[in-house]
Amino acid sequence: MGVVLQRPSVVVARDLAPTDTIGIDRSLLLGIVTEQGGPTSHTTILARSWGIPAVVATAGVLEAASDGMTVALDGDAGEVVLDPGAETRSRYEAAMARAREQAERDRAEASLPAETPDGVRVELAGNAGSPGEVAFAMEKGAEGIGLLRSEFLFMGRSTAPTEEEQYQAYAEALRNARGQRVIIRTLDIGGDKDVPYLGLAKEENPFLGVRALRLCFRRPELFQTQLRALLRASVHGRLAIMFPMVSGLSDLRRAKEALAEARRSLEAEGHPVADRYEVGIMVEIPSAALLADHLAREVDFFSIGTNDLVQYTLAVDRGNPELTEMYQPYHPAVLRLIDRIVQAAHAAGKWVGVCGEMGGLPEGALLLLGLGVDELSMAPALLPRIKRLVRSTPAAEARAVARECLELGTPEEVLALVGPLVRRVG
Repeated sequence: MGVVLQRPSVVVARDLAPTDTIGIDRSLLLGIVTEQGGPTSHTTILARSWGIPAVVATAGVLEAASDGMTVALDGDAGEVVLDPGAETRSRYEAAMARAREQAERDRAEASLPAETPDGVRVELAGNAGSPGEVAFAMEKGAEGIGLLRSEFLFMGRSTAPTEEEQYQAYAEALRNARGQRVIIRTLDIGGDKDVPYLGLAKEENPFLGVRALRLCFRRPELFQTQLRALLRASVHGRLAIMFPMVSGLSDLRRAKEALAEARRSLEAEGHPVADRYEVGIMVEIPSAALLADHLAREVDFFSIGTNDLVQYTLAVDRGNPELTEMYQPYHPAVLRLIDRIVQAAHAAGKWVGVCGEMGGLPEGALLLLGLGVDELSMAPALLPRIKRLVRSTPAAEARAVARECLELGTPEEVLALVGPLVRRVG
C-alpha cells in the first residue's frame, strides 16, 4: 500500500522506496522527511527533480511528528522544524518570498547560454524520470536531457511495459525536448529500486548484485523489448542511448551487440530507425574509470554517474544515514578518477558529462568545470543557480583551483580551497 494523500502535506516516514515515492500524488506533496536515507538516495533524487524539498537522515522525527502538525522544511539547509513558532514562521516566509523573486529572475534568464566570462561553453542539461519532466526541464532552461531514467516506466505497476508503451513514452520525451539531445538510460533496476513482478531474489548487497546491465543480460527478452522501443523512437528526436553499470569492455560490447540485434530485427520488420543516434555509457564503477581510455574508443560519450562512483570508490553505502558524513564527493580520490575519465574521453575526441548529484552542487559544478567536463546534468530546479555560477566563473580560474585540488589529501582541504571561490562568484 503506497502513500495516499488527502490534502497538501509533508510526508514523514522512516524511509521511502522509489516505488513508494513515485506513487505519491505530486499535486498534494509539499515535502518529504525521512529518518533513513542519504543525500543521493533515489527518493532524495526524485524529490529534487520535482522541485520538492526533502530532508533525510533525520533521527527521531517519526516519533516527534504527528498528523496535522505544521512543519517548516528547508531542503537546501537540511532543516526540519516541527510546530514552528512565530519567529521561525516569519524567517521561512521571508525566505520563500526571496525564492519567488529569484524564480522570476531565473525565468527571465532561462535562455541565456551557460558560458564563462572567458568564453568557455558548458552544456547544462536536466535529469528527468518521465516525458513530463523533460518538458519541465526545458522550461527551466535545460539545453537537453542528460539523463532520462527509463526504469520509472517499469515501477508502480504489476507487469512490465510493452514495447508499444515504451515507444510512446520515449517518443513523447524526444518531442518534448524540442530537438535537443535526450540521453535515455537503459533499465537500471536493482539496488534500492525493486520491481516485484520481476521476481528478483533478495540480495545481501543489492548495489553489488544483479542490477542494471547485469539484469538485462539475464533477461534478454526484457532488454530487447526496451532496445527496440528506443530505436523506434529515434526518428522523433535526437536520441542518445546510455548503458549503466558497465564494468569494462566485455559489458560494453555485449550491450552494443544486443542493440545491433534489436536494430536488425526492426529493419527486417520494416520499422524506420534513425540513421544516427549516440551510444554511450555511465562511468560509475572504478574499473570503468581505470579503463576509460579503452572504453572511449568504442562509445560516442561518457556520462559520469558520481553518485555510485563515490559509493564504490569510498566503499560507503550512499543510503545509510550512519555513513552520511563519510560519503564525500569531493574526496581527492574521486576527483582523480574524474580527471582520468575526462582526459581519456578528450584524448579520443569524445565528450564527457556528469549526471550525478555532484553537478548540481555549486562546489561540485565549479570543480567539474575546472576538470574540463563538457556537460552538467542535474535536477531542473538546480539549473538556474548553476548557470549563474558558470556565467560568473572564469574557466581559467576554475581550472587552476581544480588542478590544485588534485594534489590535496582530504575532502576538507578541497572544500577549504573551493568554498571561497564559490562564495565570491556565486
